[in-house]
Amino acid sequence: MKKYLVVGNPVEHSLSPKLHNYWIKKYNINAVYEKKKLNSENLKELILEIREKKIYGVNVTVPFKKEIITYLDKLSSEAESTQSVNTIYLDNDKVVGHNTDIDGFKMAIEQIKYLLANKKIFILGAGGVVPSIIYALKKMNVSQITISNRTKNKAENLKNLFNDIKIVNWGEITDFDMIINATSLGLNKNDMINVDLPKIDKCKLFYDVIYNPKETNFLKNAKINKNYTENGKKMFIYQAALAFKIWHEVDPEINEEVNKLLD
Repeated sequence: MKKYLVVGNPVEHSLSPKLHNYWIKKYNINAVYEKKKLNSENLKELILEIREKKIYGVNVTVPFKKEIITYLDKLSSEAESTQSVNTIYLDNDKVVGHNTDIDGFKMAIEQIKYLLANKKIFILGAGGVVPSIIYALKKMNVSQITISNRTKNKAENLKNLFNDIKIVNWGEITDFDMIINATSLGLNKNDMINVDLPKIDKCKLFYDVIYNPKETNFLKNAKINKNYTENGKKMFIYQAALAFKIWHEVDPEINEEVNKLLD
């Protein structure tokens, strides 16, 4: 039986095993998908296990999407451009890092039929998934991307990859059509983002990368103020489906049963 993993810290909240094992069973694949909490010192051993075919594929989540790159043999063009890896596989004895977050986010936005061309985007956070979101937004021809992060120099570092983004201080509000919470604030039900958003005009799109819980306080407050809201569930499903196809050469069906599975 082939073993697959999602690794991160924290990783308890991840629904990846639930989704991947559902597809594994549906398509009669002899495999199992588990979650594992790691520390930085465990990453080298993880890659060794892939080389030795003890593990056949790995999804990488916070905080290792960039850190894992050091231990890989090769990066896909998407992973290279974003310096972010969320999917690992073995190809001709080379351990390859790929990024399915980019197309996962793009497909999620397209699925809700929200047109991003010429829109202004405001992103809260500068962590692991943000380069992928920026890359996807650029593919969708947005007009402006502004980043705000609690540690400003971490946001400034993103300019090494995307020199035309704008950086503002945490708590400072800029004009936007869509705001994205890409921080971890919301994983705990009492988490609040200390940014004053009630002054924002109605009918903006508030997007939260977090999908568990399905409605963070960030989205609840946006809804109260008559804004559109969307959580990260669709992005999560699409990025998972793309990883599943790489590993198993099966394009998994995304239907109502899959959506209900993750509610």
